[in-house]
This record gives sequence, C-alpha cells and structure tokens, in this order.
Amino acid sequence: MTIKVLGPGCMNCRTLERRTTEALEQMGRTATVEKVTGLDDIASYGVMRTPGLVIDGALVWQGGVPTVDKIKDMILASTKADA
Repeated sequence: MTIKVLGPGCMNCRTLERRTTEALEQMGRTATVEKVTGLDDIASYGVMRTPGLVIDGALVWQGGVPTVDKIKDMILASTKADA
C-alpha cells in the first residue's frame, strides 16, 4: 500500500502525515507514506484544497485533517476495494 500526503508542508499537512502514520500503527499495518509537495504533482490528483490524502493512487480526502479513526476507515475501505 502506498499513501501520499499532498500539500506544501503546512501545519495541516504535517498533522495529516502524523495521523496517517498513527492510524497505520494502531491497525498494525505497514505502508509507504510519501509527502508530495510540488504544486503540479498535487494538482495532478485534482486536489483543490490541501492537504490531500491518496491511497494506492485514489484521492480519498482533501481540504482538512481527518481524525485518526476516519483515516483508518479510509484505509480499510481502500483495502476492501482492492479485494
């Protein structure tokens, strides 16, 4: 699983990255978590407001910082979609 945190590096972007790592740890899962800071790269996902969260190539969140539990739900939903 590859998870990308999209954003220029603001406080919300850092918080989203931290919460994503925390969600993975709580779930006992591993994933590659990447930061994407280039504006062209961010725009290529159709993000209009940062931060954004991409799981295995699919944009699942943008424009705020979800809770750890919400991130876990998105990870689970992404896993089920792949099955």
